Amino acid sequence: MRFNWKLIFQHTPCSRAITVLLGEATAGCEETYATTRNHEQEWGFVSAWWGLLDLTSQVQKGQDLSLLHPSSHFLHISYSVRILEPKMDLSHRFSKRELTLLYEEVLYTIWHRLGKPEHHHVMDSQELYAYVQKAFGMDEEEHSVIMQQVKELESPIFCLKATVKEAKGILGKDVSGFSDPYCLLGIKTKSQELANPDHKKRMKAVVKDLIPEDQIHRTQVISQTLSPVWNETFILEFEDMETASFHLDMWDSDMVESVRHKLGELTDLHGLKRIFKDARKDKGQDDFLGNVVLHLKQDLHCWNDRWYQLEPRTETYPNRGQCHLQFLLTHKKRATTSSRTQPSYTVHRHLLQQLVSYEILQHQAGSIAWDGELSRHASTVLHLHATQKDLSDFHQVIVRWLAYSKLYQSLEFNSNCLLHQITSIEYQWVQERLRPEQKAEVAESFQSLLTYGVSLIRRYRIIFPLSVPRSTERLQSLLRVLVQMCKMKAFHELCTPSPNLPNMVSTALKSGTTEWFHMKKQHLKPMVKSMEENGKALSRLLLEVLGDLQQCQKIWNRFFISTLKLNLFSIAYLELERLVAEHVQDQLREVNSSMSKPTAESLFQLYMNLQELYRMKDFLPKRDGPLALNNFHQWFKEGVPQWLQKAYTIALKRAQRAVQMDQLTPFGEHNKHSTSTVDLSTCYAQIVKTWQQLNWPDPEEAFMIMVKLVEDICRIALMYCRLIKGRAEALSLHKQNEGEEANRLCIVVNNIKQLRLLILKLPSQLDWVQLEQRTGAVIDRQQIQHTLHKQLDSTISCLDHEVQEVVQTLATKLEKGIARHIQELSSSNNTREPEDSVMPLMKFLESELQYLNEHLVQENFKSLLILLWHHTLAVLSAAMGQQVPSAQCYKKLHCALKSLELCFHAEGCGLPLEMLHTAVFQVQVAGDPPGPLLCHQPQTHPEILQQQDPAAAGRQLGEVWGCDHQSSVLPFGAETPCGSAQCCQPHPFGLQRLQ
Repeated sequence: MRFNWKLIFQHTPCSRAITVLLGEATAGCEETYATTRNHEQEWGFVSAWWGLLDLTSQVQKGQDLSLLHPSSHFLHISYSVRILEPKMDLSHRFSKRELTLLYEEVLYTIWHRLGKPEHHHVMDSQELYAYVQKAFGMDEEEHSVIMQQVKELESPIFCLKATVKEAKGILGKDVSGFSDPYCLLGIKTKSQELANPDHKKRMKAVVKDLIPEDQIHRTQVISQTLSPVWNETFILEFEDMETASFHLDMWDSDMVESVRHKLGELTDLHGLKRIFKDARKDKGQDDFLGNVVLHLKQDLHCWNDRWYQLEPRTETYPNRGQCHLQFLLTHKKRATTSSRTQPSYTVHRHLLQQLVSYEILQHQAGSIAWDGELSRHASTVLHLHATQKDLSDFHQVIVRWLAYSKLYQSLEFNSNCLLHQITSIEYQWVQERLRPEQKAEVAESFQSLLTYGVSLIRRYRIIFPLSVPRSTERLQSLLRVLVQMCKMKAFHELCTPSPNLPNMVSTALKSGTTEWFHMKKQHLKPMVKSMEENGKALSRLLLEVLGDLQQCQKIWNRFFISTLKLNLFSIAYLELERLVAEHVQDQLREVNSSMSKPTAESLFQLYMNLQELYRMKDFLPKRDGPLALNNFHQWFKEGVPQWLQKAYTIALKRAQRAVQMDQLTPFGEHNKHSTSTVDLSTCYAQIVKTWQQLNWPDPEEAFMIMVKLVEDICRIALMYCRLIKGRAEALSLHKQNEGEEANRLCIVVNNIKQLRLLILKLPSQLDWVQLEQRTGAVIDRQQIQHTLHKQLDSTISCLDHEVQEVVQTLATKLEKGIARHIQELSSSNNTREPEDSVMPLMKFLESELQYLNEHLVQENFKSLLILLWHHTLAVLSAAMGQQVPSAQCYKKLHCALKSLELCFHAEGCGLPLEMLHTAVFQVQVAGDPPGPLLCHQPQTHPEILQQQDPAAAGRQLGEVWGCDHQSSVLPFGAETPCGSAQCCQPHPFGLQRLQ
């Protein structure tokens, strides 16, 4: 057979149109898709080959696919499909003949409608005809033909099923004050005029005067009561609904008793009056207690249950109590083929299925949102049919269960409807009220729904995708339905032995997980078979698995635990972990050290995905035995060298590119290093991340990986030093400016210092402490210290050496200027005041040191100061040695020396005093100048400052080296040891700028 079924596949991001020949598509097709439809709603997400096989088998059985349940196939979420069929066909459940006979049945029901319509039902029969015509998909011609046949069929026998339940507040006619009530009832079918044509008397006429004796029904006599209870049911037949009326008379049964017996029952004077009254009437004549008269067409609905007032025949006792009656207007001997050949409940179930199917498909929000509420038209038709067929409430509940449970397997709707039916059956269940074939049918419906429900749970990932709204509610509702159904008395009595639902669901979840995994594996199978493509496909598969397990753990698990006490995550994880391990291990058998770089990259992503999957074992409540993924890292040993090499290459190239782009200007307002240090920090962070991602389980191999990473980091650091110095030289060649050249050297020093800080953080970032703990059993701690720490220390030493070299270069540029100014100081005219002679040197320091203090980090600046201090002392010492002994000369040089001491110390913010007071300094200070020119004893500069302005002194001294995070100022402005208050001018590092 060949079946042409055209589908349009709408795929994101591209669209494609495919024509699928279902009869031929199962051969040689790895992935084909079919769909289902819900009226004009689109059910997307259709299956791979499982669904196609299922569809093919159903088509071959003659089933129409347009209304199949979306969950009867494996759905594929990536696709949204639409069938190109404009007309809705509702005949897929019945053959054409069955549908015609059922349509005849419903038309017959409407045509022979009985009773007054309920207020919530449809009164107009023409509306009902139009509704059922649409519900059955009949065209006008078909409807007319069948309608004519119905009119020609013999009318049914109309019946009033009357139940006399009880009465209350009736008259007491006996001497005892009670009555012995009974009822006479029947239907007056034709107008029978009494002797007196008065309407009221006709209504008060007794039953035996209006109705033939063979049509009169009588209840039992209830002795001595004013509240009798009968609960007797009678079937009263009639022909003409228009003129028929129901009559009920209540009488007090009068038995022939002796006067002595009556006197013995006498209780009051009223009873004595009854005795005299009885004496006047005929022996054995019953007393009238009241009657009820109802017109069937005007006063009765199809079903009534209420209290009716007992009407008097005279006005003597108008209040005669009430009688509780129940009425049901039914048919006997219906002429339709369905009624003659099938049980009533079967016909009603088929009608219910057809109407509910139509209601679901008409629902605007789609079948899933339909909550079981029928339209007024459907409710009216079903109510008429159930009453005419005299279906009990219990049998109607059973019918609804049979219909709804069957429909749920083809047209999904809110399963709360099933919960309602389960509750009703449990409340009314009496096994003996069902015939054997009915019991078998109910048992089969339980088993069928259980099997179907478990199959949905097996494929819950596809049937209830989270991308579809209310999927979680639907699955939770289905679980509740299955659990409640398996708890029912009816289920345990009819389904023996009762199945173990948790075991069934657990088995289904395992098999469903396996099927889902193989479907994903097939779907993600690479078109080109290579190790690189296999690695990428495995990574994509692992992502699907991880996403599924996260959904299990975060969303689905709580529903299964709360309803079935099943841990879905454990079931899915153990199954998927085993399948993944087998599949990955099989795919990696051909991996070797000669793999290409793309292959190594794909394997690294796969390794990380496997790591994440393995870490999810922590969510398992308990597990027995090792997992299949234990030691999975051994499968990737061949790829580790390439992973490390790639991390090194990427970091190296990024560092080189960063240096090439670096203009050696401060990065940001508050930074003193340039942009390349930021990129270098990122490079190291990526290497640290690589180590963390690897998280290699084997301690000995992890140590070797760490050695390699540290070696690479150190090589990059040394390479960076060489490149950044070269970059400064290259920029200096293009821009001949001594100030900018000094600035670039400052940036180089700061960058190397920043690199040094990055290197020092590595032991913490790489968590060497934890590594030492892990490797303690296999690697000696001394070896770790020798291998890792010494390698890092060696790199730090190299960086320090590089810093010193650059700082020395900066110092050399300043030393010439310092030497020139000291030489000029020593050779200046002795007639000048010492403070005037020192001023040029201090101004030179102001212009140079202020610049360096702003552009160097504090540690580098202090290193520079040390070099400058030693050089300055050497120059001063040489200058003193070259001069002819003179008190004025020594006075100038001593003034310069003490000013430089205070400048370089800066109240503790600069160089410490012990570093300043070198041997050369001590010799110079202790020198004994000739004559009395050294007139003042040496006095510390802070004391002099405090004599003039203590607050200013503290502020200036602290600001020299940035102690208050301000620009530097030199502690000048008070008397120096030379005795001149003008000798110490504003500090050359920026007092003017600060002010």
